[in-house]
Amino acid sequence: MTDTYAPRYKAPPDRDLVPRVMVRAMLGLVLSVLALVSLAVYSGRPVTSTPPKAEVMLERTVFLKGEMSGAATVLDANGTLIARMSPEKGGFLAGVGRVLDRERTKHGVALTGPVIITGRADGRVSIHDPSTGWGADLMGFGQDNARAFVRLLAQ
Repeated sequence: MTDTYAPRYKAPPDRDLVPRVMVRAMLGLVLSVLALVSLAVYSGRPVTSTPPKAEVMLERTVFLKGEMSGAATVLDANGTLIARMSPEKGGFLAGVGRVLDRERTKHGVALTGPVIITGRADGRVSIHDPSTGWGADLMGFGQDNARAFVRLLAQ
């Protein structure tokens, strides 16, 4: 004897899984957001969500190499070793190095180019890759992670 499983309830095939009212409401919401953003862009409204520009206090050009294991190697502009960090200590630096490698691969530039680490008067630290135009404000990743780059500036 063979038993087959038959569901107790099956929705009729003519019934919609998502009500038409919800689809229309979502379409209206998307079109409203598109209209508001277009209005802001075309009216020339200034961008207000960027951090304030503070005076550059320290700036250093370095070469950053991150490995998949989490180890990181940092060289200064002359090729002198600044830091070699083990997988336990260099996790964030190695992660940023891997992001740089990915961005450079996408742009088709050499993986060995320098990056610029900038410390500002308001305490913000950022990194910028001149070869791709990629950059990041490192304060968004937490104090401990930004401190790793501050140490590189101080050395």
